Amino acid sequence: MYLDTHKTNCPHCGEMIELVVDPSADQEYIEDCQVCCCPMMVCVIMREGQPEVSVLAET
Repeated sequence: MYLDTHKTNCPHCGEMIELVVDPSADQEYIEDCQVCCCPMMVCVIMREGQPEVSVLAET
């Protein structure tokens, strides 16, 4: 299995975090921020062979 890293900002605290994602398929899952521990929705979509990662605040 190939894993990819992606840097982004937490939608809650704004701090830079690094996510490890599996780019083998489109997926959505909940992960806690490594800084503030608030939950966020992580969406991974494959576009032209590269993972596109977005994060949204989970309420």
